[in-house]
Amino acid sequence: MIRVLVADDEPLIRAGIRMILTSADDIQVVAEARDGREAVDIARSTALDVALLDIQMPVLDGLTALAELGRAAPHVRALILTTFGERDNVLRALSHGGAGFLLKDSAPQELIHAVRAAATGNAYLSPAAARHVVDSLASPGAAARGEQARRRLAGLTAREREVLALLGEGLSNADMGVRLHMSEATVKTYVSRILTKLDCKNRVQAALLSRDAGLEADRG
Repeated sequence: MIRVLVADDEPLIRAGIRMILTSADDIQVVAEARDGREAVDIARSTALDVALLDIQMPVLDGLTALAELGRAAPHVRALILTTFGERDNVLRALSHGGAGFLLKDSAPQELIHAVRAAATGNAYLSPAAARHVVDSLASPGAAARGEQARRRLAGLTAREREVLALLGEGLSNADMGVRLHMSEATVKTYVSRILTKLDCKNRVQAALLSRDAGLEADRG
């Protein structure tokens, strides 16, 4: 079972999310929080796999809570759920180690899919959030970010760069294994090594770094 925390200051929203998630036979909502501080405290003391965090919460907002979760419970994969789709929120969520970002008007099945993706170590961006990320790659600072990203990648082996390029395409470990003729366990080892070398909190950050550096996967 995927054990989930739902953090939102509106009881009706929490109830709706709980209803959607518990309709899936592999997801269990084990805790709810009314603000970001309560969410972090619960994560410290409760066995969780995924935390759903609203951005607009009292005491601690979702993005601040996300940053604290990275220190207090780094094993918990955090998804940001909000009505606000501004680019800065998306990029801040990813830079703080968020496993994904989706809007509250997302379809129920999309919410379930995002939780499953996060629980298995993958990332999820709603289509609207993905557009913000793509826009950021073409922003005025893109050239400087690209040069910085290429410097960070200098210490990777050729094989690690191949894996990172596929991460940049959003592939799962299983899909990367097929493309690279590796076992899924071997791919997982490579991904862990890459995250350590690049000092990335999660796959999303590594994928964005790959995109910034202009890595392209071998199509052969």
